Amino acid sequence: MSDEAEFRDYAGPRMATWRRTAYLLCRDWHLADDLVATVLDKLFRQWHRREAIRSLDAYVGGMLARAVVDEHRRPWRREHLEDGDRDVGVAVGVGGGVEATVERLTLDTYLAQLGPRRRAVLVLRFYCDLSVEETAEILGVSIGTVKSQTARGLETLRALAAPPTATVRQA
Repeated sequence: MSDEAEFRDYAGPRMATWRRTAYLLCRDWHLADDLVATVLDKLFRQWHRREAIRSLDAYVGGMLARAVVDEHRRPWRREHLEDGDRDVGVAVGVGGGVEATVERLTLDTYLAQLGPRRRAVLVLRFYCDLSVEETAEILGVSIGTVKSQTARGLETLRALAAPPTATVRQA
């Protein structure tokens, strides 16, 4: 089998997952598509080295995370869309009916309120199912940073998901 055919066999089934991962990292479907295309190009150019890579899926996840960071460092990317311009009707994932769609949209709203580093850590750890060590390696941070960002990110998500408490006014 040729290198190109092997690349297609590897990348084809993973495209939708990579697109959702890129979206969770950058929160923009169009940018997610661009990032996946960029990562595919880089991955194809390095395909001859695939045997030396311990975990190809983790390697691609790292490429996506670095692509998001690189993209946000570019000066022309500092323009921001108004909230009304986003594709809020598109759910992150497939299947599950109305309840699952509402859950995904709610989680998406909560993730949007996290900082980029915490969001990246949570997406890589829990959506991509990477270990603390793999996440640290991908993001170029220490294991302790991954652990603390995970704890703080989960704490923030729990606070956002908690039902509002009623305040009692004293006269």
